[in-house]
Amino acid sequence: MRFDLITIFPEFFAGPLDHGIIRRAKEAGIAQIHVQDLREFTKDRHRTVDDRPFGGGEGMVLKPEPLFEAVEKLLGHEVGDAHAKVVPEPTTAVLLMSAAGRLLTQETVRRHAKLKRLILICGRYEGVDERVAEHLATEEICVGDYVLSGGELPAAIVVDAVTRLLPGALGNEASSQNESFQEYEGPSRATKPAKGVLLDFPHYTRPAEYRGWQVPEVLIGGNHAEVAKWRREKALEKTRRNRPELLENAKQ
Repeated sequence: MRFDLITIFPEFFAGPLDHGIIRRAKEAGIAQIHVQDLREFTKDRHRTVDDRPFGGGEGMVLKPEPLFEAVEKLLGHEVGDAHAKVVPEPTTAVLLMSAAGRLLTQETVRRHAKLKRLILICGRYEGVDERVAEHLATEEICVGDYVLSGGELPAAIVVDAVTRLLPGALGNEASSQNESFQEYEGPSRATKPAKGVLLDFPHYTRPAEYRGWQVPEVLIGGNHAEVAKWRREKALEKTRRNRPELLENAKQ
């Protein structure tokens, strides 16, 4: 998998992408990460990437020209215009990091992990010229219902979430199968079965007793079937408590 990060702050990624699973994936050749300075595609001596929005308003907006040209350089071909648009290869996605995008979910991450290349555009200032969202990006992605100063943090989140699903990245492939946001269908308090995704089940480690709090007996009893049942029940309980919107009929 190749990741291309387009940003006006290339030095931002020197830390977040040099540790843990991402570092090991890079060293193993599982992930390739290229950081592209957007200012290399400017034409003036001030290396201007933004301008005031038409119609007035607060803040500045990233201009379309450098972003289109940066993506075209990375793709190795033009993306066309209003008369003839050229779409990327089906194994490539161009993602615009934006507070106005679709919410990033684990299902979205799984879909992206099946691709060969992700080009991530890091927005800044008041936003990005809408023609980038409509005619350059294949998807507009938001990592949460809040506003950040730029798209660099969201881009790093996407790289992390996708990388850990790439074959060989985790070492133990089962690690990505038993965690939060796995699909669920089973009994519910409602007349219809509950469906959706579950948060991870609770975890405990040594010591078995700490400040009077005991590890649940079922986890040290040696009955694997009972442990699996307990974990499923506790995951459903935690999901109902912390993220009930993830389960259909959970509140009924």
